[in-house]
Amino acid sequence: MQGSTGQIRQGNWCKPVPESVETSHESKVTILWNQEMKTDRTLPNNKLDIIIHDNETATCLLIDIAISGDIN
Repeated sequence: MQGSTGQIRQGNWCKPVPESVETSHESKVTILWNQEMKTDRTLPNNKLDIIIHDNETATCLLIDIAISGDIN
């Protein structure tokens, strides 16, 4: 099922499923979500949450989100 914004929705209509790769209209910025990153050694957690690649300056912004599980 597709919503009015063009995103594919599965099961519950209020929870859209984002695409794993999105590109801006002018192809200036590419946003990657939940993608593996190649490293020189084996890492157990090599999937970053968000990678923003600026195609004009050839730079990347790596975003890893963590939520602590502190229980008082």
